Amino acid sequence: MSETQSIRWPRNDYSRVPNSVYHDPDLYELEQRRIFEGPVWMYLGLDAEIPNPGDFRTAWLGTNPVVYNRDAEGTVHAFVNLCAHRGAIVRRELCGNAQDHVCVYHQWCYDPTGALVGVPFARGIAGKGGVSKEFRREDHALRKLRVENFRGILFASFSDETVPLTEYLGPVITAHLTRLMHGKVRIIGYQRQKMRGNWKAYAENTRDQYHGSLLHKFLGTFFTKTTTLGGLHMDPRHRHSLVYSTPAKTFDAPLATKADLVHNVDSFADERVLRFIPEFGADYEYGNAICSLFPNAVFQQIRNNLATRQIRPKGTDSLELLWTIFGFEDDDEELRKHRLMQMNLGGPAGFVASEDGEAIELVHKATKDRRDTVSLLEMGGTGPLTEFAPTRMNELALRGFWSYYSELMGTEPPNAIR
Repeated sequence: MSETQSIRWPRNDYSRVPNSVYHDPDLYELEQRRIFEGPVWMYLGLDAEIPNPGDFRTAWLGTNPVVYNRDAEGTVHAFVNLCAHRGAIVRRELCGNAQDHVCVYHQWCYDPTGALVGVPFARGIAGKGGVSKEFRREDHALRKLRVENFRGILFASFSDETVPLTEYLGPVITAHLTRLMHGKVRIIGYQRQKMRGNWKAYAENTRDQYHGSLLHKFLGTFFTKTTTLGGLHMDPRHRHSLVYSTPAKTFDAPLATKADLVHNVDSFADERVLRFIPEFGADYEYGNAICSLFPNAVFQQIRNNLATRQIRPKGTDSLELLWTIFGFEDDDEELRKHRLMQMNLGGPAGFVASEDGEAIELVHKATKDRRDTVSLLEMGGTGPLTEFAPTRMNELALRGFWSYYSELMGTEPPNAIR
């Protein structure tokens, strides 16, 4: 059987998802080549995380460990964090500042571009030993990635065939990220979280509005009812999604006036976690906006809490999330503390986000030995995908994810709907 024949889609509109896709180890290995090393732009980090020459951070893009750093001229470079000699991790720290990168094993040295600049005893000792006559340092650079910066967000790609970044994101997503990243970014915190599930299940979860007020009781009680106004936007290829809700009431001014949107906020003992401090301009209408970018990123705005989430696959049964919490340099101290306090909504123990990991694990455990079963995605209808839905009761963005996933993987069904 061909490696691209392992998925059998029951329907060509992706309204039925075979649960085997979350558990197949061969499929997982293929994803690393065709998606994470394929013609996509992946979220790498924020430019503000490496503000000075020599600053570096380590990350994971799929199963590839990577370093991104800033050289003496201010240019950002990224490369695979595996020594060209024996494959050891070169940079073992999460972050730091250095003019070069030296592998601990045999001290091979690389510059900020990933070029090999030093090999100990390359000429041997007293004319004996050393590298072969054919050895050329320029042939053994670390594998480099393309890097683009959009509004302070760093994206990377392994492929020369990836379309321009703004084309990849699409006009709706670029407009949203432009509004979201409205100032000079200031990093204010990190969280890391592990889940016992498949990375694709989490990518689905962040696109899924249907569960929001049902699974998350805190959210449904104090933030958004099931009837709260909201909807969905996608890029033209349906790779990415922006799911949003409009707030019913804040503690500064109303942002919506429909009577059926009023929440139980007056009975909440400490309303600070719900407070919204206007910062996005007079035309701002989103109380919560979750922007999911294929394949590995989420940009969240929940009231004034701003964060990125980088999805890191760790096998078929595990994933890691890196949450980067940020604000802006011109935030006053009150707003900075408010953003941090509202992070209690997210993360592994958050008032809202904690249930996502539990739900993903429940599904993963139950379907692991029942790979012949399917998941049903019919909320919002079946058939052709649309770029906009004026309702929160839809699963269109999940079907869009699977549509683009299947195109990259070479597993589209006959007459596939894109």
